[in-house]
Amino acid sequence: MRIVIQNTLGGPEVLEVVETSSPVPGPGEVRVTVGAIGVNPVDAAVRAGHFPLLGEPPFTVGWDVAGHVDAVGEGVTGLAVGDRVFGMPHFPSSAAAYAEQVVAPADELVKTPDGTDDVHAAALPLAALTAYQALVEVADVRADQRVLVQAGGGGVGHLAIQIAKARGAEVVATASPAKIEAVTRFGADQVVDYTSADFTEVVAPVDVTIDPFGGDNIIRSLAVTRSGGVVASLLDFDDAAAATAAERGVRLVRIGVVPNRESLKAIADLVADGRLSAHVPATFPIEKAGDAHAELANGVLGKLVLLP
Repeated sequence: MRIVIQNTLGGPEVLEVVETSSPVPGPGEVRVTVGAIGVNPVDAAVRAGHFPLLGEPPFTVGWDVAGHVDAVGEGVTGLAVGDRVFGMPHFPSSAAAYAEQVVAPADELVKTPDGTDDVHAAALPLAALTAYQALVEVADVRADQRVLVQAGGGGVGHLAIQIAKARGAEVVATASPAKIEAVTRFGADQVVDYTSADFTEVVAPVDVTIDPFGGDNIIRSLAVTRSGGVVASLLDFDDAAAATAAERGVRLVRIGVVPNRESLKAIADLVADGRLSAHVPATFPIEKAGDAHAELANGVLGKLVLLP
C-alpha cells in the first residue's frame, strides 16, 4: 500500500509517499481500506515539530479516516467486512492515517451514515469530537443558553456552531470578512468580524465560549462569559487565566479530544438527521499532502480532505 511518511521535521515538503506492506489487524482491531482522510491543524503542528505527539521521525501523521472494513481481527463484534466506517483512531498516539489502509480499534470507529460519502465523513471525527466533547460533555449546552464560537469558519468552529444549534442554543461566532456569509449559513445567529471589532465590546454575555486560541485570548473569553458559565479552551492556559476564571466564577476547561465511540455515534446521528455536516472546500490526492498542509496556513473554511 501507499503511505505518507516524513523522515525529518519541517515544512510541508517533508511529506512523501512510499510503498509499504499492508498492516494486519490484531485482536479487537479492524483494517480499513481508506476512502478519504481528514486534514487537521494538529497534523501540521506534529509534522513541523510544534506539537511532538509522535516523537522523532520517521512517522506518519493523520487521524481522521473514512472507508470500508476489509479485514477483522479476533474478538471484533459489531463490525464486519464491507461495513463503511469513520473515526479518529488512537489519538493522540500514532494512527498513521495518511495511508491507503489503516488498522484501528473497532471500538473507536462507527458506521458511516447512509447518504454520507467518505469525503464528508473523514472531515468530521477530530473536529466534531472536539466540539461535541466541549459543548455537550463538558458544558451540557441547553436551549436557553448563548454560546460564543470563536473562529466560526474553522474546522472545529463550523461544526461547533451546528452542534450548539442542534442543542437549541443561540450562537454568536467570530469570523474573518471572507467567512461571514458561510458562518451565517452554518447557523450562527450573530457573526462578529474580528478584523474590525473586538468581540468583548460587541457581544452580550454568553453562557459558554469555545476558545481555539488559548494563551492571552483566554482573558478575553472570560470577559464575555457570565458567572456560572464555561470557557472551553482548545489550547493550554496559564495560572493567571485559571485565577481570573476562579475570580469570575467561570469554569475554565482545557479540551483534550479523545476517541469515544458513544460520542462519535451521537455525531453520526446528528449527520443522519441532517443537523450536522462538514464543509469541505477542497480535496487533494494523497501525493499532494504537502499542498494540503500549505493550504492550511491560508485559513481554510471548514476542512480539507486527502484522497488515497
